[in-house]
Amino acid sequence: MADAENPTELIAEMGRRARSAALVLASMPSARKAAALASAAESIRAASAGIVVANAEDMTRAADAGLSGALLDRLRLDEARVAAMSDGVAAVAALADPVGQVIDSSERPNGLRLSRVRVPIGVIGIIYESRPNVTADAAALCVMAGNAAILRGGSEAVKSNRAIHAALVEGLKAGGVPVDAVQLVPTTDRAAVGAMLKADGVIDLIIPRGGKSLVARVQAEARVPVLAHLDGINHVYVDASADPAMAAAVVVDAKMRRTGVCGSMETLLIDRDYADAPALIRGLAATGCEVRGDARARMLVPEIAAADAADWDTEYLDAIASVAIVDGLDAAVAHIARHGSHHTDAIIAEDSGVAERFLTAVDSAIVLWNASTQFADGGEFGLGAEIGIATGRLHARGPVALEGLTTYKWIGRGTGQVRG
Repeated sequence: MADAENPTELIAEMGRRARSAALVLASMPSARKAAALASAAESIRAASAGIVVANAEDMTRAADAGLSGALLDRLRLDEARVAAMSDGVAAVAALADPVGQVIDSSERPNGLRLSRVRVPIGVIGIIYESRPNVTADAAALCVMAGNAAILRGGSEAVKSNRAIHAALVEGLKAGGVPVDAVQLVPTTDRAAVGAMLKADGVIDLIIPRGGKSLVARVQAEARVPVLAHLDGINHVYVDASADPAMAAAVVVDAKMRRTGVCGSMETLLIDRDYADAPALIRGLAATGCEVRGDARARMLVPEIAAADAADWDTEYLDAIASVAIVDGLDAAVAHIARHGSHHTDAIIAEDSGVAERFLTAVDSAIVLWNASTQFADGGEFGLGAEIGIATGRLHARGPVALEGLTTYKWIGRGTGQVRG
């Protein structure tokens, strides 16, 4: 193994080993990959107690370092979360393998038959913070899609990541997958991140999962293609036609189910003609959420705090929400366009015409009608685990799972055709 004190050399060697493993994975039969992932899922489940102990050490260090409640929630593992992690790996094993799938085909007038076929991307680098479950999720998705993975987790989760990785690789190895198919960067030196970002030709794609500062660094420094998402500044717009009971339930769930996830609602927009706005706002506040409102919201509910300009552009990842009263659908859409992050936005409405206009007009990766923004999750979309929510417009958008981790190539089958 290369010297961990030389990040460039370290990443180059990891990349060479990953490339060799990727070549094996690219031609590995679907059933064999699925069996290896099922083995990995069982290995994680069997190692649950050790993973939880390792995580407790990370939690203690993180709390002492002053990490926020939202980040601590993302970091925390218990037996139930480890079991869910194992289930996620098993769910990926049960999914249809996209590799080799024919996207479309045609025959040219000269008889040349063309098809576009899904193939693995190759070597994927994942740089992530706080969430140790990404170690398992990312590995499972990469392996099933025929890619090798180089994982670089945050220093706050180092013991958790190592415990999960050890269990995962043990299961994969037992299933016949090369041990270098999933590698964990062994150093917490931030220079290793820089080495990954500059590893053009070694790593084929970088996927960052973390806060705004991490994603900004990746996008600024990367010499490797990046598949990224920015903040989850998500909105729920409650139309005048909304059913009050539904609106109350969806708004509370969207904000308070788990405040630290990227699908959490950060801003509530309420149509000025929605009659139950005071009850809706007070109901959210009653759950323990700090509500910050614009002037119109505070006229309806004077006891809430005043929102300032920064609130509309903040991903709280905490029990805080901003609330604005808007002049109907067009104003709501304009607010989302100005302040949103193209992640997940929802409308609560009984008027289908209004709802369809919202679904068309809002330019986000996920747009929902009468459903909580907390459904922004690959598992909830039936994709198994996810590697992230992509908010760009190229290659993949929304929850990135197996299909998003493939590219395609053209295959032509001829009978001696020449252009002449």
